[in-house]
Amino acid sequence: MKKESIMLGVLGLVVGLVVGFMGANSLNRSAAGQMPPAAAPGASTGAPSGGNPNLPADHPPIGTSGADQPASGAPLPQVTAAIDKAKQQPQNYEAQMTAADLYYQIQSFDDAAKFYEAANKLKPAEKEPMVKAGNAYFDKAETAYEKNDLQGATPGFMQAEKWYTKALTVDPKDISVRTDLGLTFFQRTPRDIDRAIKEFKTSLETDPNHEITLQNLALAYTENGDKVNLVKTLELLKKVNPNNRVVKTAEAN
Repeated sequence: MKKESIMLGVLGLVVGLVVGFMGANSLNRSAAGQMPPAAAPGASTGAPSGGNPNLPADHPPIGTSGADQPASGAPLPQVTAAIDKAKQQPQNYEAQMTAADLYYQIQSFDDAAKFYEAANKLKPAEKEPMVKAGNAYFDKAETAYEKNDLQGATPGFMQAEKWYTKALTVDPKDISVRTDLGLTFFQRTPRDIDRAIKEFKTSLETDPNHEITLQNLALAYTENGDKVNLVKTLELLKKVNPNNRVVKTAEAN
């Protein structure tokens, strides 16, 4: 009876909890996909400051600085010089990545993605530009999602899916990237809940106690009304972190 009460309470939370992670997409990802340290203030385990607590605990924070002073702290002339260098030296991998990171930090996600893609062409086997291209498209989609432009967000999530899938061919056991891949299916319109669940479960095969993945899986089961698996997932999530917000909200209801 107690399990059933928890399940019934959480079933009504899908709008507030599932969509509640559409704030700034401030997630730290795996080391290969991380932004430079200066771009990652407030990173924490599972809930970075001001970030999306439903995404993996290693997604780089979106820059909050103005366009004339990116999060890296570099003054505008240096930023311009770095971007010009990337344009003038299209075969320079590091220049492409630097320009892309700077664009990402000022939330110019289309430009960031373009330079990450250019870097990928120069080093097709490198995982980092693949993950970061996925991040850029994901954050572009989130920006539209926050404005309730659900249809406008979907192409970005689909592009992010493409790049995360590509990165997973290099490292299939990257839990953060796999979980983000699941979210691209969960957040698009219409949602593909079954595929999202499949990716979350694949992540858990690598780490059964990955909190953010368990949290997202619980919310996916909430969305599709799978009461049995919802209760099971909540129990696992509670063992990992009894103070998880989904667990607490479920118990409160």
